[in-house]
Amino acid sequence: KMTPPQEVEVKRQAAREVINILEEISALLARPSLPQHQLSLCVSLIENGVNPEALANVIKALRTQYPVPLDLEEESEG
Repeated sequence: KMTPPQEVEVKRQAAREVINILEEISALLARPSLPQHQLSLCVSLIENGVNPEALANVIKALRTQYPVPLDLEEESEG
């Protein structure tokens, strides 16, 4: 059984890994403007074993195939 300080360190490490994953996704997408719910879905997929680079490539392909109209994009940013 882990001591409380060990549990805290494990949680910190997990949080660092999530941040690293998000940074990797953002870098691979070259446009880090995924809405929070989409980022949450990405994190869940990665935590369940999906390769981050493969996921980013799928998102890029979908964005190319199904671009968001500029007026909708501006609404989500503002």
